[in-house]
Amino acid sequence: MKRILIIPILFLTTAFAGSPKIDSTRLFIKLKSGANMPESQLILKSKHLFKENYILTTTDAQSLALELAANRDIISTENNYYADAKQLPKEMHTKANDPVMNFNAFNDPKAGRVWSFASAAKNGVSVDKSYLSPLGLEKEEIIVAVVDTGVDYNHEDLKAVMWHNPGEIAGNNIDDDNNGYIDDVYGINTMDKDANGNSTGDPMASHSHGTHVSGTIAAAQNNNVGIAGIASNVKIMAIRAVPDNADETDADVVESYLYAAKHGAKLINCSFGKRLNEGGMIVNETIDHIGQDYGVLVFAAAGNDYGRNIDSDLVYPASFQSDYLLVVASTKKSGGLSWFSNVGVKNVDLAAPGSDIYSSVPGNRYAKMSGTSMATPTSVGVAAEVLSNFPQLGPKQLKKVLMNAVTPIKKFKKKMAAGGRIDLYNSLQYTLENYINL
Repeated sequence: MKRILIIPILFLTTAFAGSPKIDSTRLFIKLKSGANMPESQLILKSKHLFKENYILTTTDAQSLALELAANRDIISTENNYYADAKQLPKEMHTKANDPVMNFNAFNDPKAGRVWSFASAAKNGVSVDKSYLSPLGLEKEEIIVAVVDTGVDYNHEDLKAVMWHNPGEIAGNNIDDDNNGYIDDVYGINTMDKDANGNSTGDPMASHSHGTHVSGTIAAAQNNNVGIAGIASNVKIMAIRAVPDNADETDADVVESYLYAAKHGAKLINCSFGKRLNEGGMIVNETIDHIGQDYGVLVFAAAGNDYGRNIDSDLVYPASFQSDYLLVVASTKKSGGLSWFSNVGVKNVDLAAPGSDIYSSVPGNRYAKMSGTSMATPTSVGVAAEVLSNFPQLGPKQLKKVLMNAVTPIKKFKKKMAAGGRIDLYNSLQYTLENYINL
């Protein structure tokens, strides 16, 4: 079975020392079809995830795994691993001499600071060009889940584009829609559990990262405030699953993916990762499940290990093999790969601007950040705008469009599968011309 390493969303990474940290309170199991849940004094609670996969709450995960090893109804057990603590990208504020571009498509006063909106000739993703040459199609609203450090859903540039759970009444401390979460109006917080061990319903940001990612995708356009997002008809579902030190667990990632898919998200932004996988495949299986059963495409950051080739030196989830996963490297304003970006002609799909990206941060502020974490939402924003125009596209079709319509860059051919940088205008035109054959 393939070992995997993952690089997350951060600018600096630290060497992984020793064995990965294991959560002693939770254990994944896969039952044989039709088998009953095993009985054990070590099992406090069981929860069905999907198909034959369950997660058990336990007093001692390692002892329970040993106990279940002889049970013929159990196909496999899998530990709930932590990702390992890391430093997330830091805010970098603009300077007086920072160039401001002139974009005609938006009236947002700070949109000119988002250099990735420029044309392909200027190393951007052709956002301005796309909005100045609209297809004239009726757009469908797309829900994008941002699985991250939470989102400042009160931000002046995000509050109008936040997803609201239609079945939930805010602030009444009741699970109105009976989905297992109380007051999950904007999404959930998997890191904060209630007295029953259930994730809570407030994904307010604890770090700038998730708010920055969200602004790149969907900050309100033409509201005369702040910046503009790449996508025009998007709602951001906020899911807080990544701690401020990036030490997320597999269980929280799996729960986040399943919540997002069941509540209508078609795209999931994952600007996170880990360096060791120890053979565990539950996250990969979850990506396949939500792709096949819910039509979801997951986007993952390639990681920031200074050019590491993740075909041979694996990272996760980027090195998982799934048709429903798109992995993104980072480019800089001059057009080349960012110095920190990982590569891999097999496991990295395409590149997107990720250096010095200007976006929203908590408290109605704006700042620059750098990382493949910033390149990933750039790609998600492009994908959301394409899907809004062509909502009949399935996840595999959408991935094909984005990869086939890149701006080709010769130096990227041996660095990633598509050999180029994502481009919104090209993707829209490609879909328009080839839709019937996709």
